[in-house]
Amino acid sequence: MPTVTTNTAANSALRFLNFNSMMSGNSVSKLASGSRIVKASDDAAGLAIGTRLLADVTVLRQSAVNASQGASVLQVADGGLARIADVLQRMKALAAQSLSGVPSNIERGFIDAEFQQLRQEVTAIAQTTRFNGDSLLDGSGQSPQNFFVGTEAGDNISVSYSTLATAASAFHATAIGLAASVVTPTAAIDAMTAVDAAIDMISEARATVGGLISRFEFRGQQIATSLENIEAAKSSIMDVDLAAEQSRLVSSQVLVQASVSALSQANELPQALLRLLQ
Repeated sequence: MPTVTTNTAANSALRFLNFNSMMSGNSVSKLASGSRIVKASDDAAGLAIGTRLLADVTVLRQSAVNASQGASVLQVADGGLARIADVLQRMKALAAQSLSGVPSNIERGFIDAEFQQLRQEVTAIAQTTRFNGDSLLDGSGQSPQNFFVGTEAGDNISVSYSTLATAASAFHATAIGLAASVVTPTAAIDAMTAVDAAIDMISEARATVGGLISRFEFRGQQIATSLENIEAAKSSIMDVDLAAEQSRLVSSQVLVQASVSALSQANELPQALLRLLQ
């Protein structure tokens, strides 16, 4: 029933205008932000899941850096071990030279002078192989280091530098005997045996380091795969579908224009009714 005191049609048109304007504003906000969930009321459950996935992505990115750093530390240690192995190879060659019947005892003394310098260099390399100020090979008692490479507490790879070989002394000159020398054939035989044992210990240490480096590399690849999959899952929940949202925006804008037109016409109805009194 038409009245002049209560314009029901205008009220209805105004309600739809407000609703369509709100929907249009929501679409603009989503398109501008690139997110499907601008406020919690858009999708409360999706927001909770997406936020947790975003937290996992953030942690995994740092875990990838941690894995790379762990491999880098061990590569420094492996470099030091490789140089120690080179020194030991030279020491074995000197012992073999001393065992030859050609050098005299005087010349064996010259050979032993280099041998003793190399013994000291083994210790020096072990003590100067450092990463971020921490010695890696001298067995100075570093506690095991944990590299966080996951998303939950406890997702660690533990590295104990003191166990890179059978004992920390494997990296010191004492590993080839305190009295080791090549000044006589008999001493050279003992020195060669000690050097062989040290080479075996260094090889064991390098195998341990190589295994840890391989583990860090595979963990890094696993983290990269997890990042890719989790980011895809987060995107499906949180990111806006540009094509669909643009279509909704166009539709809501058309409805806004229709609502404005309807409200304008509804506001003219009381004026038309008043003409009945003229």
